[in-house]
Amino acid sequence: MESNQVVDRKLIGRPMEILLVEDGLMDARVTIEALTNNDIKHRLTLVRDGEEAMDFLLQRGRFAQAPRPDLILLDLMLPKKSGMDVLSDIRGDMSLKSIPVVVLTASEVGEDRERCQLMDVNSFIHKPVNLAKFLSVVKQLKKYWMDDVILPTVE
Repeated sequence: MESNQVVDRKLIGRPMEILLVEDGLMDARVTIEALTNNDIKHRLTLVRDGEEAMDFLLQRGRFAQAPRPDLILLDLMLPKKSGMDVLSDIRGDMSLKSIPVVVLTASEVGEDRERCQLMDVNSFIHKPVNLAKFLSVVKQLKKYWMDDVILPTVE
């Protein structure tokens, strides 16, 4: 590390902040258990519709003190505001567009995948989630996050 580089002490050794946007409780449970059982140090917030996701991301209303997520796990088929609209809003907002997004969806529509790729999603995973593929993607993003975004714990 260069001597003139400023270190943000709030980042050292902290868990990854994950926002899970999922209306299906069984799908949310599978995702949460996969993260928990595979030693991925994280804090997870679950929101259940697209409007709630945007309130969280923009720190509106009851989410005024919400942390900025390091990773967004996004379902496409959501109530109130679709996941595609949420993704479009994220990619259109300068303060949010750099957050990695993994789409977890039951959608078999090829156009959905193409639209997501055009909006630079980090991964597109079909539900039911292939746990090995899902964990591989999250571990790759964790490595990026640990190496490029956050410093390891100071000993």
